[in-house]
Amino acid sequence: MTTHVKRAFKYRFYPTEAQAAELSRTFGCVRKVYNLALEARTVAWYQRQERVNYNATSAMLTAWKKTEELAYLSEVSSVPLQQCLRHLQGAFTSFFEGRAKYPRFKSRKKSRRSAEYTSSAFRYRHGRLTLARMREPLNVVWSRPLPDSAQPSTVTVSQDAAGRWFVSLLCDDTITPAPATTATVGIDAGITSLVTLSTGEKITNPRHERRDRARLAKAQRGLSRKAPGDGANRAKARRKVAEIHARITDRRRDHLHKLTTRLVRENQTVVIEDLTVRNLVKNARLARAVSDAAWRELRGMLEYKCAWYGRELVVIDRWFPSSKLCGSCGTIRTKLPLNVRTWTCECGTVHDRDANAAKNVLAAGLAVSACGDGVRPQRESSRTGRSSVKQEPQRATAGIPRL
Repeated sequence: MTTHVKRAFKYRFYPTEAQAAELSRTFGCVRKVYNLALEARTVAWYQRQERVNYNATSAMLTAWKKTEELAYLSEVSSVPLQQCLRHLQGAFTSFFEGRAKYPRFKSRKKSRRSAEYTSSAFRYRHGRLTLARMREPLNVVWSRPLPDSAQPSTVTVSQDAAGRWFVSLLCDDTITPAPATTATVGIDAGITSLVTLSTGEKITNPRHERRDRARLAKAQRGLSRKAPGDGANRAKARRKVAEIHARITDRRRDHLHKLTTRLVRENQTVVIEDLTVRNLVKNARLARAVSDAAWRELRGMLEYKCAWYGRELVVIDRWFPSSKLCGSCGTIRTKLPLNVRTWTCECGTVHDRDANAAKNVLAAGLAVSACGDGVRPQRESSRTGRSSVKQEPQRATAGIPRL
């Protein structure tokens, strides 16, 4: 059964000087309108207890354009300005529903430079994309084809810190599920090995940040020697640092895409642990390595790819003792420091720490699928240190099939 999804296709493009200037003006106007609307909504609530919605901010935008101070807002396309007001409305909706923090003002130096165009503000014909207020189409590098007869609903233009220009086209796409298979796999995330599979295979951690650490340190030293307000020299040094970071990020994302696509294609059920990366990075000794491993990005890719291709993703309790649990007899060790990579159980079984953990993760995930137990962490299981898949209190491994 095919799945219909909204999918964004991102490409790099190389604008002319006129196009770059027009887009830079648009980015600045979008940021200005967003901040003005956010300030107006904040003042209205805290001073007059009034709620301002999208329609009111849209009327404000019309009034701003008529003022002498903000007349330059009329020099760019009005569609990205209206879209930023819709984004602000969405941010407030998420805040009131408890899903996000209060919206923050956009910074000229730190915030993402982007503008969104709807179908009325761009033209896409035969592989040529032309935006509003532009005479020539964008010089897009079509690195992969769009879906057949695709008509983009929105186009988002952005520029990263390294100065690279990107365009993202949102299209309707049809995803064909992958052929069914009986294979299952448990995944244990690590640092020395990025992931260890229940089959015993270990995927080495490429450590992308460490490979470029010397170049990055040199570039950052050069940036630190440039005083603020040093003009073109400081901008050049800042861009050099951003280019190294972009190179690291691109390599990391490419590796994770290839790994997750392979795991989803080869296995019908994928089992992972519910790791709290934001707590792990609080460890000063491990923060850099944990951030470089990008476990949260790995999980995010597995989530949407399993949903696309008809696979099952099981997430087990973060407190499940996968490393301490003996997969043969069910004994749980009291302590197992991180520097201990192999250990011997009382039953005489010698375990590789990561491989044993991956096997236990798979067994717990299969129990979840078979018993219909919840895959989310439970309060009681978190306090007792037992996984939510355990149905009986008398034995530590109750409800988990032995391998």
